[in-house]
Amino acid sequence: MHRLAYRMIGSTDPYRALKQANNRDAMAVSLAVRGSLSTFRDLVLASVIGNTLDYGSKAHTVTDDFVGFFRREFAAGLTVDDTDGMEPLNSRVVYLADNCGEIAFDALLADHLRKSGSHVTFAVRGAPILNDATIEDAVALGLDRRVDVLTTTTDGIAELGLNRDLAPPALADALDRATLVIAKGMANYESLSDEGDLPPVAYLMSVKCGPIGADIGIPVGSRIALLRE
Repeated sequence: MHRLAYRMIGSTDPYRALKQANNRDAMAVSLAVRGSLSTFRDLVLASVIGNTLDYGSKAHTVTDDFVGFFRREFAAGLTVDDTDGMEPLNSRVVYLADNCGEIAFDALLADHLRKSGSHVTFAVRGAPILNDATIEDAVALGLDRRVDVLTTTTDGIAELGLNRDLAPPALADALDRATLVIAKGMANYESLSDEGDLPPVAYLMSVKCGPIGADIGIPVGSRIALLRE
């Protein structure tokens, strides 16, 4: 549907300006708050709050005051908190990114994992789709110099979530060897939650629509760090 719409409007990246603005805003907030993010749980929560920078759900509105919103959400904490179970599994992590903006907080979490001795493979979309993060965004943050950065598809194919049939061999190999998959956002949840033959998966997201909330059994607006083994 998205690929057809992009062809009809004659743009391969219609959210480009919005993505750049989200990245700038999130970087400013991440720089302001990172001194107070000292633990794995803190960084997971920050990454989950960053997931609210999402334009893919009609039921969700992105805030105009992200700094104030971040501080309120951080004080509220996680609605579902399985971080104690995640942390021992962090030997080899495949980190499936989601949106622009939040990638600034994902980078802080990826850095924490790397400094704690984890091997991190960070996967972004193979081509622009909605406001999801691509290689361009990962490179702009310097992630390619700190962790292994891959794409979720080959040949510039835009795809929401992870379609394992389209995963490049390097990503398929990383998934086979992973001790934990960190899956950001609803599209990654939708594409992986019924998959078998996966390592333990940590779903990190803000719940932004009724069907996802009903599937997990929690209200819309919840902040979750949900481990499924």
